[in-house]
Amino acid sequence: MTVAHGTGPVAARFVHAALVVETDRDLDVLAAELMRSAKLYDEVRVVVGERTRAALTDLTVDLPATICWGAPDGFHQRLGFAYERFRRHLADEHRAGRRVHVVAEPDLTRGTDAGLRAERVAAYLAYEAICNHTYALGASMVTCVWDSRHHPDTVIEHVRATHPHLVTATGRTPSPDFLPPERYLAEHHHVPMGTPPAHVDHDVTVGADAELGGLRSAIDGWAWGHRFTGEAREDLVMAVAEIVTNGLRHGGPPVRVRAWCHGGTLVVQCDDAGDRVIPADAGYLRPDPVAVVAGGRGLWLARQLADVVRVSSEPGRTSVRLSFPPEVMPAACRDVRR
Repeated sequence: MTVAHGTGPVAARFVHAALVVETDRDLDVLAAELMRSAKLYDEVRVVVGERTRAALTDLTVDLPATICWGAPDGFHQRLGFAYERFRRHLADEHRAGRRVHVVAEPDLTRGTDAGLRAERVAAYLAYEAICNHTYALGASMVTCVWDSRHHPDTVIEHVRATHPHLVTATGRTPSPDFLPPERYLAEHHHVPMGTPPAHVDHDVTVGADAELGGLRSAIDGWAWGHRFTGEAREDLVMAVAEIVTNGLRHGGPPVRVRAWCHGGTLVVQCDDAGDRVIPADAGYLRPDPVAVVAGGRGLWLARQLADVVRVSSEPGRTSVRLSFPPEVMPAACRDVRR
């Protein structure tokens, strides 16, 4: 089955595209894409920054009813949680027989400590890669707007590598730099983890499951001391416990747990003595609840509960670092900081 498109027939399948903005005139291309999509999709939802929205409003005076504006709140949530929620949204639309086109302009800096922004951008692009699998339901489309004037060249290179299609003045074209998700995750999205600070708030060694209760109490009190309350504190403790449990059962005990504060962000690193190879897509794909062989739940759940989860493996050690910026955690945490 095919559907009509402004540049010719396109297969009725999920499309993931990027528009790389180099000058303000490139927004003309986006405006034209919106008007074409309004004829093809049941809904076109545009989630962009204020500057881009103002420019598009000037360029599209009479918007069709199928085009609507969305708030960029999704970018100010934990990355794994936000991606999973959007996956469910696309699945619901698919089951309802609706075709949607979402245009999104990522805002990855607000509420993020300056020293951790590169890590968050890298983590976001990892999800951009894997969503080529997880969002591949029906015939919906996602177009991501990246302004090259606001991002380093290396980030734009990764944008081209994670999006199978590019939106250009001549229409939608295949990206010559696109990499399959597994290859991108294995080769390109890592930012060096760096060494934990010499002085941390907690440095605990866990050698067996029986010691997990003491660890939970220590991490819970630490989070409380940094004004993490309610669901935010519970999620932080649960994420750390899941990673430590993974290390004890599948890695090599003992597990060393270090916790510290980077600016306003709480950071926890868990190191075990395992030498197993961690698959590049570990924790990105939702575990099958009816799988014959259980596994993969711990890291996936940690990616839902933390904002950024980074994994590093080398002979004799596996390290997992979790970051919890208060601005993207549940409201109970944010409210006490106002």
